Amino acid sequence: METSVFNFVFADDAPDKKADTLKLFQEIKAGKYQPFTSAYVVQELEKASESKREKMLRLLDEYGIVPLIPNDEVTRIAELYISHGVIPAKYDTDALHIAAATVLDLEIIASWNFKHIVKRKTIEQTGIINLREGYKSVLILSPKGVTEYGK
Repeated sequence: METSVFNFVFADDAPDKKADTLKLFQEIKAGKYQPFTSAYVVQELEKASESKREKMLRLLDEYGIVPLIPNDEVTRIAELYISHGVIPAKYDTDALHIAAATVLDLEIIASWNFKHIVKRKTIEQTGIINLREGYKSVLILSPKGVTEYGK
């Protein structure tokens, strides 16, 4: 789970995205998914405004979201994404989110970041880099794409 997912739990100004995000958290609570995030997400949550910071950090414990500790290989893969123009250097944390999921062998990244993460170019090119480096492609979806509606 990428940082934007935590933000939309409390996004009263975006009711559709909030509803989709809450649905994902309900499915996590029901045991449908084993949720992970990276230490980079936790660092970003700790920088949030005081009014949101504690609420977002509480979600980690409440939903059993495990923060994974990245390593040098995560940094190396993120640098490949940046050097190949997949993610702009200015948004290196986005590259780190994808690289952490890749190296730590996660199946799906849930994100509302359509600028750099949930977009065709990113999905295709990170997949190519991952395969070339001996990793599998990671499925990148919005929370709406992850959840099972109508079931």
